Amino acid sequence: MSDNEIMVVNTGALFGVFNPCPFNGFMDNSMTCYEQRILDNFEWMDKDLAEKNQRYKQPVGYSVICNPELQKIFVYQRSSKDKEYPEKRLQGKWSCGIGGHIEKADYTFADPIYDSLTRELLEEVEIMGREKKPKVIGYINDDSNDVGKVHFGILYVVETDAEVARPRDPEIKQGGMISIDRFKARCSSSHFKVENWSKIALKPLLEYFENK
Repeated sequence: MSDNEIMVVNTGALFGVFNPCPFNGFMDNSMTCYEQRILDNFEWMDKDLAEKNQRYKQPVGYSVICNPELQKIFVYQRSSKDKEYPEKRLQGKWSCGIGGHIEKADYTFADPIYDSLTRELLEEVEIMGREKKPKVIGYINDDSNDVGKVHFGILYVVETDAEVARPRDPEIKQGGMISIDRFKARCSSSHFKVENWSKIALKPLLEYFENK
């Protein structure tokens, strides 16, 4: 097992008789538990190979830090420097989701998806307040581009009472808590390059805030 191997799941095992994926965009978690399908069928694959193999999806826990009372979320811009953020396809883009590949080191407990997610949160963001356990609200699939074709997102919300959250990791150029309405404006602005997954997550996040 090389140090560069990450979790993948065959699309046939993930989507079953509905392969290719039965949705493009967001799907809530009321009908299908994709986390369990991933945990029942995952494999390890070299990251460089996985990025080119569209017969497999790389599951990614994608967590949004939110303060429901203030109607704010943590938003950040990825670094544009190769040495700090090597994935050129996402360099410099704005995002509301914290997440990353599930590595072999995350497979030490019952749920490597959740363990990977909590590791990424600790590594990347300092939350200046109390926070609740991350909660799944649905899934993201975006086959409109090369990045999305090989990734599958599990969308989590992490509720907090914090008014301030700040980046820990040099992968993040800048970031902070802003209103969900302000982020909505950024998603439609030509002045901000927002990654597709964050644009997809916007609608379910707005609905989540409305129901709080």
